[in-house]
Amino acid sequence: MAFHFYNPFDFNDPVAYAVPGFILLIVAEFFLYYRKHHTVTKEFYKDAAASLELGIGSTILDLGIKAIAVGYLLWFYQFRVTDTLGPATIQEFGNWQWHKEHWYVWVLLFFAQDFIFYWYHRFAHEIRLLWAAHVNHHSSEYMHYSTALRQSWLELLFKDAFYIPLALIGFHPIMILTMYQINLIYQFLPHTETIKRMPRWYEFIFNSPAHHRVHHSSEIRYLDKNYAGILILWDRIFGTFFDEDEKAFPVYGITKNIHTNNLLKITFHEVAAIWQDVKRAPDITSKLNYIFQSPGWSHDGEDQRAKTLQRNLK
Repeated sequence: MAFHFYNPFDFNDPVAYAVPGFILLIVAEFFLYYRKHHTVTKEFYKDAAASLELGIGSTILDLGIKAIAVGYLLWFYQFRVTDTLGPATIQEFGNWQWHKEHWYVWVLLFFAQDFIFYWYHRFAHEIRLLWAAHVNHHSSEYMHYSTALRQSWLELLFKDAFYIPLALIGFHPIMILTMYQINLIYQFLPHTETIKRMPRWYEFIFNSPAHHRVHHSSEIRYLDKNYAGILILWDRIFGTFFDEDEKAFPVYGITKNIHTNNLLKITFHEVAAIWQDVKRAPDITSKLNYIFQSPGWSHDGEDQRAKTLQRNLK
C-alpha cells in the first residue's frame, strides 16, 4: 500500500506547523529582552501587537490566494519544457516513492526558488509600485521575532506569480509553493537582536540575524542590501551584500517613518503617497516614473533614491 506524501488537491502550508515554534521564540525573546532592559515600553507592545495583527490577517488572506496560485501555476505547468522535474500524474505526485527517487529535484528547487525570491525581493525595493506593497514589513522601528510576522497583505496578490517560470521549467506547483513556505519559515529566524553573530562559515553562505538587521535598517549605508531569503550567496554574487558594523545595532524602520500602529495606514500609506505624486506630476513620463522608478525619485525635488544617497554619502 503506497504511502501518500501529499493530498495533491490540498496545499498543506508548512508555515501552519511552524506557528507554535514562532510563538515559543517570540515569548522567549520577550523574557530575554525584559531581563536585559528591566522594562518594556508601551511603544514596544503596540508595535508587536500591530505586527501580530498583520501576520494573522496575512495568514487568513493567504488561504484563498494560495488556492488561486495553485490553479494558475498548474495551468502554466501543463506547458512545461521538461517532464524530468515533476511527477507525470497526480497519483505519482502523492506517492512518497517518487519523491524518494527524485530527491535531487527538491535540491534543485531549493536553489531555484531561493534565487527567484532574491530577485523578487530586490525588485520589491527598487520598483516603487512593488515597494508600496512590501514597505509595511519594514515599517517597524524594532527588530524582534514579532517583526517577522509583519507580513504584507498587498504582496499576496502577486508575489506567487513570480514563480511561473519554475512551473514552465517543469517544477510541480505544489512543490514550488511548499519550498517557498519553507523559505518563509527560515526567514522568521533572522529577525532578532538576541543572536549577535553566527559562525563565519555560516554567515558566508546563509542569511543570518546580522545580515538581516542590515536589511531592515534605515541608515543610508545599509539601504537596499542583503535581500537573501536563505542563501546570502546571491547578495555576494550580485553586489548587494553589506556586513553589519559590530559596534552597534542598526537603526531600523524606513527613511520617513510613519509613526503609527493603524493597520490600514501601515498597509496603504505608500499607495496613497504614490497616488498623490502621480496627481501632481506634470507629464505622463513623470507619472510613470513615480510608479516604476525606485522609491525616492522626484521630478522637482532632491533625488532621494537609495543609490543616489549612498553615492553622495561616499
